[in-house]
Amino acid sequence: MSEAVSTPLADSFRRLIAQHGPMPVTRYMGESNARYYTTRDPLGAAGDFTTAPEISQMFGEMAGLWLADIWTRAGRPEDALYVELGPGRGTLAKDALRAMASQGLRPQVHLVEGSEALRAVQGAALAGAQFHDSLDSLPTDRPILLLANEFLDALPVRQLVRTETGWRERMVGIEDGDLAFVSGPSPLDAAVPEAQRSAPVGTVIETSPAAAALVEALARRIDVQGGAALLIDYGHLAPRTGATLQAVRAHEKVDVFAAPGEMDLTAHVDFATLDTIARREGVASSLTTQGAWLSAMGIGLRAQGLATAAPERSQEIQAAHDRLVQPQAMGELFKCMALSARDWPRGAGFPEGQRRTPPS
Repeated sequence: MSEAVSTPLADSFRRLIAQHGPMPVTRYMGESNARYYTTRDPLGAAGDFTTAPEISQMFGEMAGLWLADIWTRAGRPEDALYVELGPGRGTLAKDALRAMASQGLRPQVHLVEGSEALRAVQGAALAGAQFHDSLDSLPTDRPILLLANEFLDALPVRQLVRTETGWRERMVGIEDGDLAFVSGPSPLDAAVPEAQRSAPVGTVIETSPAAAALVEALARRIDVQGGAALLIDYGHLAPRTGATLQAVRAHEKVDVFAAPGEMDLTAHVDFATLDTIARREGVASSLTTQGAWLSAMGIGLRAQGLATAAPERSQEIQAAHDRLVQPQAMGELFKCMALSARDWPRGAGFPEGQRRTPPS
């Protein structure tokens, strides 16, 4: 149970729960993050968290070269679009576009961003960028080259919990005046795979309908329009149980009820399920870890080149490389998912043994 909180959104949640009963975790997370992201720039030392593109230019450069390589092997279509989901401050796009330009790729820039505060920052960094609230308004007649870094983890999750009386939806209610997890009233055993129904009491199954819907829509677009996508986030490559919902504020983990609307709520991405969804839609899907992908793309050589050009920054560059690649840092926790249209090349940096292609 959390200590009592008094953010405007927490007070609104209490009133809603008092009038209508507990709300699903999906709604709590969705409304909290909607308020959070539309009211601030959450990145950097003065914000709540730092993402890979902010750590080093090398991350964005590797992503840009990955897209440029696929584009080149696909025949260099002149009308391809660069699309980014949740572009933050535009740092990833700037570094990726610079790397793409070095290979002759200069696409139109389309950013999917719902926050007006962040759109202002992105617009200043990326002149001429076109903004969208969702994938729906993107052009439908050109190939898509898409990046999404730490986007899927902020999409709302649904949680089911095994209780003494069976499976129930995990909800957010009020206990002793505080927001707290409670179990919903309706039996949901039929919604749980048969192999998991007898799991121990307290087991939590977490899914993200929003992430599943987004990957499904993206896969359909790529299949029709052509193109490729690189999705990078923290999560898991194999099915698992357990609650992963967490909150971060001022670069520290806090209770998930500490300050609704004023902290970042995220959950591990279930890449195993998203991979299945993508292949079902007909695109090729590949999975690996961030560390393995960056290393395969040549980040080590890029780090050496940057250090040679600026010896006074060699320790800083090496530290950034290690933070992105090493297993004990971001290298194993973060995963990469590559999607490509069935008639497009497969993405570089993904081991052959981990590639999964759609059924013929």
